[in-house]
Parts: sequence; structure tokens; C-alpha cells
Amino acid sequence: MSRIGKLPIKIPTGVSVSIDNNNLVTVKGPKGTLTQKVSPIITVTVKDGICSVTRPNDEKVSRQLHGLYRALINNMVIGVSEGFKKTMELVGVGYRVSLQGQTLEFSLGYSHNIFLQLPDEIKVETKSERNQNPLIILESCDKQLLGQVCAKIRSFRKPEPYKGKGIKFAGEVLRRKAGKSAGK
Repeated sequence: MSRIGKLPIKIPTGVSVSIDNNNLVTVKGPKGTLTQKVSPIITVTVKDGICSVTRPNDEKVSRQLHGLYRALINNMVIGVSEGFKKTMELVGVGYRVSLQGQTLEFSLGYSHNIFLQLPDEIKVETKSERNQNPLIILESCDKQLLGQVCAKIRSFRKPEPYKGKGIKFAGEVLRRKAGKSAGK
């Protein structure tokens, strides 16, 4: 039995989980509403404030999907009740970010600025304080969407191993390399 898949999901107060005929799980809460299509192999049941995910047999495919859908539903429950938050940091001389509505404008040392239109489900905030690196704070109830947007932002200028310049997550530890050693 999957160690993750067999764990029950406790549904907090204010959150409702419903399953319709087409195996579509809908989770509603104070932060929003999320839906996830579940494979017909997997059975999802809600009873007495606890959601459980079961599989019919021990075939490889059903074992794989068992843990996957339990994790996805758990992330949905956490997202609509508490939400997810990621903080990103711009490290480098002259690296800046500004926000206009749902559009982020990056100045990352290229010959042009980079504009990124964010989805409406994501709340964004930027902080630029003197003598500190600019920060981007992203919040959403959808963990998957939040991770995708963070990966897109990070792809504009990945942190490099010599000076550590680039866009990184706050608190992330980078593996640093030694630079050139003097020859003479």
C-alpha cells in the first residue's frame, strides 16, 4: 500500500469537497475554488470530514495514481484554506522589478526589459528597499500554477554558480564554485 496514498485527508472547517459522476473533485474554501479530474481507476470518498483515496488493485499504474491523486487533493485542500506563498529574490547589480496591475517588468541586465503577464489567480507584490535585493512575493491557492509561474520567472535569469547573480528563491542555498586561480 502506498504510504502517501493511504493517509486520510482532514478537511478543515469552511472547506467543502465534492465529487461528481465524472470523477471531478471540486474543493471550495475561503481562498477560492479548485477542481481536479481523477482517473476512473481511483475512488475518492468523503465521509465525516475526512477524504480518502483508494485503489482497486496492486497493479503498477493504480499504485502510481493512488499517491498522485491523494497528494493533488491534499494540496487543493491546503490551498483553498491557507494558500501557498513563494518569495523570490533578484541578486545582481541593477536588477529591478516593477509591477503594473498583473504585469511584472524585469530589468535583468539584458538590452531590453522583460514583461510577464500573470494569471488572475496569483496575487503578486514587489519590494525594493535600499541596500537590499528586490523581492517578488507571489501568493495563490493553486500550488501547481504558482510553481509554474515561479519557474518561468526564474528562467529569465537563473542563478549562476560563481557570483550567485540571478533570480532565486528566498532562503535558497546555491552551490558556489571557485573562480579562476592566479597562474603566476
